[in-house]
Amino acid sequence: MHAQETDDTLKLLTEHKQYKKIIEDYSKNYENLSAKALYYIGQAYYMLEEDQACLKFMDLSIQKNNQDPGPFFIKASTLNYMGKYDDAIKHFKEAIKLNPKDEQSYTGLGDAYYQKEELAHAAEYYEDAIKFPHCPERTFYMLGQTYSGLKDNKKALEAYYLVKDKANPTSQYYMNSLFNIGLLELMKKNYPKAEEVFKEIIRVSPQDCYAYSKLIQIYYHYQDYKKAEPLKEVLYTAYHQGKLKGTNLEDMFCIDQFDWKNYKVMAFERYENENKGKIYYKHLFYVRDENDKTVLRVQTEYSPISVELNGPAYLLCVNQDATHFNPGIGFSEDYSYKDIKSASLKLFEEFIK
Repeated sequence: MHAQETDDTLKLLTEHKQYKKIIEDYSKNYENLSAKALYYIGQAYYMLEEDQACLKFMDLSIQKNNQDPGPFFIKASTLNYMGKYDDAIKHFKEAIKLNPKDEQSYTGLGDAYYQKEELAHAAEYYEDAIKFPHCPERTFYMLGQTYSGLKDNKKALEAYYLVKDKANPTSQYYMNSLFNIGLLELMKKNYPKAEEVFKEIIRVSPQDCYAYSKLIQIYYHYQDYKKAEPLKEVLYTAYHQGKLKGTNLEDMFCIDQFDWKNYKVMAFERYENENKGKIYYKHLFYVRDENDKTVLRVQTEYSPISVELNGPAYLLCVNQDATHFNPGIGFSEDYSYKDIKSASLKLFEEFIK
């Protein structure tokens, strides 16, 4: 068989994903094969995740023709997969020299730098990749992830919106980007946009409990507690069905976040709401400083003794350092969150000088 015929046959087998046949028929007597044929054999190994054999044939192909970007790209991609990022970077750059219009090489280069935690370089090459018309949605998503890592929320948000515009709504990149958009809009205190996003997530993925938690926080910000109630019921149901085990929501969920003076306050609600004859915490307000250190915690504590004596069901208590305080503030079973928050704010004033 002439070299061109072999190349054409291997190309056809590759197009039909006949990787095992390529290896069985061509990987043993390869000495006289062309650079392109060696590339197809190496690509078959690449698709079957046989890394060392892939590298061997890509090297053989490069030795016969070092002007084809394909073997450099596949070799670099394999090295990336193997965690050999410095070698991968070298070969991606060779591929780009030979074909500066291949978005996949720029993406691979971005991936290598991302794994090395050199995020500024990663962003640079992802930015290069997205300039091309056929850049995959994953690259836009990784650009958002990279800017998030760089704490550049403005550029991260722009990248996630690009994924939203370009990605298939059924893809995981779309859903992940949508959630990140919601988080970033929430951080900007752009509540109407964040609300719209989390409502869309729930429409598409009604089992996404994290989206319910975020939407609850938005309604608590609006003080529209009635709107939050059916969303809380979803979380309580998931809790009782054991669906939240192993997640950040398995014991409690955030219902409110707000700024107080120079502090960030996060308010949580625990699921347990049955009288089991023991003290348990229902609401917890964590007051955190600029270093994200908790300087004070205020919590409602269910008190079976108080209930037995016809007193309030919940006592509002304080933890500061290793000390526990009971200022004597109580709430009934049909408490109002607004009243609990107001009383907690007064305790912040009293205990944080």
